[in-house]
Amino acid sequence: MIYSMTAYARKEVKGDWGSAVWEIRSVNQRYLETYFRLPEQFRGLEPVLRERFRKRLARGKVECHLRFEANPAAQSALNINETLAQQVIEAANKVMHMTGEPSRVSPFQIMQWPGVMETPEQDMDVINQDLLGAFEDAMTDFIAARASEGDNMKALIEHRLQAISDEVVKVRNRMPEILEWQRDRLRTKFEEAQIELDSSRVEQEMILLAQKSDVAEELDRLDSHVKEATNVLNKGGSCGRRLDFMMQEFNRESNTLASKSISTDITASGVELKVLIEQMREQIQNIE
Repeated sequence: MIYSMTAYARKEVKGDWGSAVWEIRSVNQRYLETYFRLPEQFRGLEPVLRERFRKRLARGKVECHLRFEANPAAQSALNINETLAQQVIEAANKVMHMTGEPSRVSPFQIMQWPGVMETPEQDMDVINQDLLGAFEDAMTDFIAARASEGDNMKALIEHRLQAISDEVVKVRNRMPEILEWQRDRLRTKFEEAQIELDSSRVEQEMILLAQKSDVAEELDRLDSHVKEATNVLNKGGSCGRRLDFMMQEFNRESNTLASKSISTDITASGVELKVLIEQMREQIQNIE
């Protein structure tokens, strides 16, 4: 199976602590690059998330966004640290006795003393565990989206590989007829110019012409490249770089074929090959 580098996934999770939404999106990139947008209290998750991406992805620019909304009810309760409050009151009374001043400590002053009023902290381990579980679900959907898009691209590439094979067969079948037409054309030019050449010289010219216009090697290589590209697609995995390299090889053979063209049919086939190769290359740019 091959994978696209372009995908998107979204996963929402809820708990007593509140709700959160993971969003993962990616586009094509030569290497794997990960970017995170996390609330400050969850920055500690970034190394874990980065490692999980690294284990499951090979290429692509990946953006991961976490939106977190705490449950107000879970944060509304206030607890009084009675032990500390009693210590503050006793300390205040002692100071008042030492100074002999009749001043009185306000309850609000005691409440404002650091640590007297406590807001129960949420269990971050539980929250992190829930968030990481949801992240794994988002990753599964994300990989599935990449695989689905990869299947579509594979089908498009295979269709164009078959079209290249058809062009190769067309050119190969036409070559004997084209070479014979070129021989007749050459003889006609000699006759029109009233050039007397012995049969051996004519044969030499024919051989040279056949050698210059022989595209059998280029056709064989195109066939070989089609088979290799098909094998790479069937093998799957991280094959984008390999396929991109093969497009260069396809281009090389199609350019040579076009340069040897001696008829409009071969030229047309050369142009069609270039179009098919470029269409494949555009798809391959998005393959992992």
